[in-house]
Amino acid sequence: MSSIVVLSGPSGSGKTSIVKEVCQRLGSERTYFSISTTTRPPRDGEQNGVDYYFVSKDEFLEDIANDEFLEWAEVHGNYYGTSLKPIKQALQEDKIVFLDIDVQGFDSIKKIYPDIITSVFVTTPNKEILIQRLQKRGTETQESLKVRLINALNEMKRIGDYDYLLINDVFEESVEMLEAIAKVSLLKSNKPDLNTFIKEWNK
Repeated sequence: MSSIVVLSGPSGSGKTSIVKEVCQRLGSERTYFSISTTTRPPRDGEQNGVDYYFVSKDEFLEDIANDEFLEWAEVHGNYYGTSLKPIKQALQEDKIVFLDIDVQGFDSIKKIYPDIITSVFVTTPNKEILIQRLQKRGTETQESLKVRLINALNEMKRIGDYDYLLINDVFEESVEMLEAIAKVSLLKSNKPDLNTFIKEWNK
């Protein structure tokens, strides 16, 4: 069986770091961490095809027109999207697919894969810790920091729509919790898989 684990939460909450560690523990043969496509410029140390697929706005809009995204959204003036083809391939290979997307993307994906999605909202214990983590990046201006905090508060209002709330205080504990959630996600009712299982069981 395969599953999709969606993670949302404020920028700076540590979603990507947690997922990467869980994928390393579970192994690439069992997991796929979807890489988003974005029009924002890369930060220091980020690599194309590793952290994101970095494209121009024109390229992104062309992909939208060609229905090549599972979901896409405009965030902080930049576009972000999730390519559909590698996700379908990973699901066919019975992998746990991790998606790091915003609340808009979550709304889109749960309409397409309602039976196999497990959702996790990741945030910090409080606003002050989020500010500290964003400032450590060294990429935020005072204005962009204000925008991110406003967006973070709006995102927090959607916590109740998610299956789990993961407060990322101690990194190791957060990794262990997400690993447990990922394993449990495989037990959700995937109707086509269940029909196959019943037929095989009854032979």
